[in-house]
Amino acid sequence: MTTPVLDIVIPVHNEQHTLAASVRRLHHHLVQSFPYPFRITVADNTSPDATAVVASGLVAELPGVALVQLPQKGRGRALKQVWAGSDAPILAYMDVDLSTDLDALWPLVAPLMSGHSDVAIGSRLARGARVVRGPRREVISRCYNLLLRGALGARFTDAQCGFKAIRADVAAELLPMVEDPAWFFDTELLVLAQRAGLRIHEVPVDWFDDPDSRVDVVATAWDDLRGVVRVRRGLASGRLPVAEVAARIRRHRPGALGAWHQLTRFAAVGMASTVVHLGLFAALVAGAGSVQAANLVALLVATVVNTALNRRWTFGVSGAGALRSQTQGLVVFGITWLLTGGALGLLHTAVASPSTAVATLVVGAATAVSTTVRFVAMRSWIFRRKPAQEADQYSVTMNAPPSSSNTTTPVQSNPSTEPWQTVTSP
Repeated sequence: MTTPVLDIVIPVHNEQHTLAASVRRLHHHLVQSFPYPFRITVADNTSPDATAVVASGLVAELPGVALVQLPQKGRGRALKQVWAGSDAPILAYMDVDLSTDLDALWPLVAPLMSGHSDVAIGSRLARGARVVRGPRREVISRCYNLLLRGALGARFTDAQCGFKAIRADVAAELLPMVEDPAWFFDTELLVLAQRAGLRIHEVPVDWFDDPDSRVDVVATAWDDLRGVVRVRRGLASGRLPVAEVAARIRRHRPGALGAWHQLTRFAAVGMASTVVHLGLFAALVAGAGSVQAANLVALLVATVVNTALNRRWTFGVSGAGALRSQTQGLVVFGITWLLTGGALGLLHTAVASPSTAVATLVVGAATAVSTTVRFVAMRSWIFRRKPAQEADQYSVTMNAPPSSSNTTTPVQSNPSTEPWQTVTSP
């Protein structure tokens, strides 16, 4: 048989009544819409019913259908084993109930085939998704994804939609780190991918709740919470080597700005924040306020603005950690305030009642002296990235599916770099 480009795994347990219809429907969709060789792998998790018998009949009936029988139960365990042994460059999975509209399959895998992204997920919570399900599961899903954002800094919108794909070379790096054998497998894989600096592509999907779902929501939620704690500890302790994975997979990570470019951007931000500082200072003093109090308030506001702009624009840091950066920035603020406050004190020692213009000039000169201290502190302390933090900045979420007006043509790729590439032409 021709080596498949796409291997879709369907994990099943006691699905003898629904398996045949779902696999035939998926097979027909792939024959009609997917122009490359594919495989549908049914991963039977020790089903005591006739699921394996039905799957064997499908293998004999439909070309490109395979059966893998596993000795232990667990969706995560099944995906990990089948993906690890697959010869396809693009790996995917979907739930047997096919709750996700299959029209989203091509937008899911196309960015992986082109090399644009590393992992792709269907999202029921992204803008453009259409979801039909009960309020209980809707609330649970949204609360769970909010928890992931707060506890693990997740930037993907939907961790557990049963509709995902991954490049095989990326899976080879991530799967050895994934420990959960059950439902938390998806979340763990996505968090590790994000922390390793990989591109995560999101596709808004049409999704219809399966009324026959047999998932124990309470038990699954409890297991997920324990998984969140475990992964958080593993990342904090360095036990999960995401930095090493990031170092090996660099094709999507732009280099950090050099010192000269950082300095020029820092100077531009400094000019803007100095205008804010001096303008606010002059306004407060003109309002018959104390020069020291006016300088303190103006400098505090300018420092917050300066730290926020430098964090995002000069040093390319985004996501979690803004509060910590602002706290560290306040330390620099203290140094700057001592310099400017000391300069004003010296001015009042020399001149009993200096004019607003003279006081503003002295504050500006003192601020200029402190600029070098601020830049060194930001570059070497506040925004200095560890390898894992540096990698984490380049996980990109793309919510818009590829345009259907594009055509995709396969080209021969270099086996030493990408297992499968496509050229997209208008």
